Amino acid sequence: MKKLFVFDLDGTLALSKLPIDSEMGGLLDRLLHLMKVSIISGGNWLQFQKQVLPRLSVGDGLANLSILPVCGTQYYSYNLGWEKLYEEDFTAEERKLILEELGHAVAAEGLLPKKQWGELIEDRGSQITYSGLGQQAPLAEKKIWDLDFGKRKRIKAILDKRLAGFSVQIGGATSIDVTHKGIDKAYGIFKLKEMLGIETSEMMFAGDALFEGGNDYPVLATAATCIQVRDPEETKRVIEVTLAMLS
Repeated sequence: MKKLFVFDLDGTLALSKLPIDSEMGGLLDRLLHLMKVSIISGGNWLQFQKQVLPRLSVGDGLANLSILPVCGTQYYSYNLGWEKLYEEDFTAEERKLILEELGHAVAAEGLLPKKQWGELIEDRGSQITYSGLGQQAPLAEKKIWDLDFGKRKRIKAILDKRLAGFSVQIGGATSIDVTHKGIDKAYGIFKLKEMLGIETSEMMFAGDALFEGGNDYPVLATAATCIQVRDPEETKRVIEVTLAMLS
């Protein structure tokens, strides 16, 4: 049996930017008492504080949980409270370049929205994220904005050339994530190996964007067993099967 189950957050454990529901919280609580669990996301620590932690029970199980915001460029573990063990950020020059090129690419493709909800670009320290309709866009609007990923693929094609020293990935319902080259969810998987001493072949990963160009796709290059899920409801069924196998 695997020693560590790693989950993506948005689209896998929760709907985009929304808290995990009570059923998911209960399943994760049960899983945490049986094996080590990690959650890795392009989102920042604040997203985990909003979306995940309030729905988990406070107890011994949290010692089995590792949280990796911003694709593993930050790492939190629990020891009588949440502790950040490291953080890796962009330089001021890198940040300026990425913000400029993101703005140019979106404008060049005519994708500045007529209506937006919150900021289009969020600086997460070690990742800069573009959200096509704004960070606070309603889920219903986000779902229909880029159904075939075509809009973001056009932006990504420009950025792949203009930001050749960086990694550009499609994530969530409307977002594009820019990180240092090699900083993706595979990077996070290898950080887990380093921090926990668990081989990647002893890990499982569940995500909704394991397709080429998706921000879960790099995990396929590790030795982790990867499980493509459609949504949080399918993830619940995967956890239930895992719990049955561990019982």
